[in-house]
Amino acid sequence: MSASSTGLLDHAAVAAPATWKDRVLPAVCSAVVGLILVYAMGFSHNMTLHNAAHDGRHSAGFPCH
Repeated sequence: MSASSTGLLDHAAVAAPATWKDRVLPAVCSAVVGLILVYAMGFSHNMTLHNAAHDGRHSAGFPCH
């Protein structure tokens, strides 16, 4: 008898529910890294990096001055 004919579920075929570690943690880490990059480049003494962050903030709709 197969598992489908007996009504039993095959545990290997059933996907485990996503936990907060699988969904929220990567999103929070990505947001933190992105904010660090934008602000680190925005306060950079290198004008090329500063201008790139400045233009990026304007293109994303964030007022900066």
